[in-house]
Amino acid sequence: MLTAGEICRHLLFIESGLVRYYLTKDGEDQTNYFNKEGDFVCYYPSFLPKKPSAVGIQALEDCVVWQISFDGLQQLYKEVEYGERFGRLGIEAVFVQVSAQIDSIYTDTPELRYKNFLHNYSDIVQRIPQYYIASYVGVKPQSLSRIRKRLSGSGGY
Repeated sequence: MLTAGEICRHLLFIESGLVRYYLTKDGEDQTNYFNKEGDFVCYYPSFLPKKPSAVGIQALEDCVVWQISFDGLQQLYKEVEYGERFGRLGIEAVFVQVSAQIDSIYTDTPELRYKNFLHNYSDIVQRIPQYYIASYVGVKPQSLSRIRKRLSGSGGY
């Protein structure tokens, strides 16, 4: 969908499917985010200023998406009643989600990040490979297995 270094040229809406956002650092991918049906997909720091993307976006399943270009979005804002309001509400929701995730990276333990993952993605957890979940939580797959075992033993999930 998007490779790091390319310019994000479209805002997508997922009708069906699942994607992940990731950053490659020191040869390893770090999963930052997941989007599923009903979500918008876009790396705004690339899309809005038309600059190369720092992240990649990968489809984890076959996806059916609707897309709109930057120019098409500007036209929608101008010509559709409440188009700008729609765009503002969408970007506000993205901002809140990203801010919460950044806070979590700096303040939460891996175990709490995993619990939050289960809460936030309970409807798609079975569709995501464990190594991507481990990457999202910020641990190696073996550590995620220990967290899962500890939580299942305590009735924590």
